Amino acid sequence: MADGELEHLRAENAMLRSEIVTLRAAIEALEAEQERLRRELGRHSGNSGKPPSSDTMADREAQNEQRLSRAERRRRAREQAKKLGEGKPKRKPGKQPGDPGVSLAQVADPDWTEVHAPGCCGRCGADLADAEVVGVETRQVFDLPARRIEVTAHQAQSRRCSCGQVSKAAFPAAARAPTAYGPMLRAVAVYLMVGQHVPVARTAELLAQVCQAPVSTGWLAGLAAEAAEGLGPFLDAIKDQLRAERVLHADETSARVSGAAFWFHVACTDLLTFLDCHERRGAVAFEEIGILPLFTGVLVSDGWKPYWSIGAFDHALCLAHLLRDLASVAEAHRHRPWADAMADLLVEAKNTLADAIDAGRPGLSAGQLKSFRARYTKLLAAGRAAVPAHHQPGSANREAHNLLERLDRQRGEVTRYWSDPTVDATNNVAERDLRMVKLQRKISGCFRTFAGAKHYCALRSYLQTAVKHGEQRLDVLIDLFNGRPWMPPAPAS
Repeated sequence: MADGELEHLRAENAMLRSEIVTLRAAIEALEAEQERLRRELGRHSGNSGKPPSSDTMADREAQNEQRLSRAERRRRAREQAKKLGEGKPKRKPGKQPGDPGVSLAQVADPDWTEVHAPGCCGRCGADLADAEVVGVETRQVFDLPARRIEVTAHQAQSRRCSCGQVSKAAFPAAARAPTAYGPMLRAVAVYLMVGQHVPVARTAELLAQVCQAPVSTGWLAGLAAEAAEGLGPFLDAIKDQLRAERVLHADETSARVSGAAFWFHVACTDLLTFLDCHERRGAVAFEEIGILPLFTGVLVSDGWKPYWSIGAFDHALCLAHLLRDLASVAEAHRHRPWADAMADLLVEAKNTLADAIDAGRPGLSAGQLKSFRARYTKLLAAGRAAVPAHHQPGSANREAHNLLERLDRQRGEVTRYWSDPTVDATNNVAERDLRMVKLQRKISGCFRTFAGAKHYCALRSYLQTAVKHGEQRLDVLIDLFNGRPWMPPAPAS
């Protein structure tokens, strides 16, 4: 073979090798993009921050299969524990054996009594008007009163004293004009619009149909502002109490106000709720709302970065969010063993702590804590071993690596509920309080004005806090329109 031909073949071989390297890189890039798109299409409320309302039927079936798989493993673990004489059976849903049932019972003093007498004998047909009464069977019907609005005329008299001075009586606060709707109707209207999220037009129709009160939509639209004006002292008291709490929950969600994206922030406990609206999501909003910068306890959150950049408080990460992240990583076959095992460990610790509290113990024992922590460290090592040395951005391996780094770097925040039973394992308290914003948006669309959104937040804070203290929403709204807003009890010193 001539030297020229050999050189040509070598050059061609080098070119082919270069093309192979280029094609392999292109294939790897396409495979990474395919994996990213597959993972993006596989996102649902069980493994990401997407809301449950966005789940398709396939998403729900996939979540059910995952739940069944994990539930089966936990069932086997419980059976094994029972064989070893450990643990206790979990309660079945619904009414428990021995619990009293709840049903509609007759009252001793009904508002009205109607007597029904037979007109004639069922055998001979004789008139029974003067016949002896030998027995009475009573049934009670519970119903609403006649649907009509009541009108009360208030007359303010003027009287002349013997000295000649004429004095006029003052009208009550409800009689603010020659004709005015009273506090009960105002409270019912706000209860429907803010407490039950009924749109303004439908509230007007409901009041006209049920109460024969032909209110206008314009009058209804101004009620929230009128009600919120009387909540200044209440909101100040709530903020003061939240700043002094030992454990606080916080979360935020977006909603459109006048067509623009705004943010609704909540800070709450099992007994207190403060909801506010702001055009910003992060530290600027926290500063202006004025709760977190002065808080010094433990904040339970989803781990969003701005929560870590403000205040002098400690942190606890929400277990529900961590389980969702672990479920996302577990969709990759190579990461499923350690991710599922880590999820099971976190849930097992939560259940073991609940059992200890139910049994009257202060929390997990030193031995239990040592065991859980050792298993946690072991699973982190197993996870790192499953992550390749090189991984593409956006891939399952990169997601697993990032999650493992967070679980290691923030292990104290992840497991804080293990050693401190006063800290909730999840941030569900805040998510429940914030869910009503999403419901309002779903039913009525966006908020028309920023002022209207602020009024909504003030009233939701008032109603949610009252409910947490066992109060009725309608009762506290009536108090508010009577000028005597309900106030939360002062914390025990």
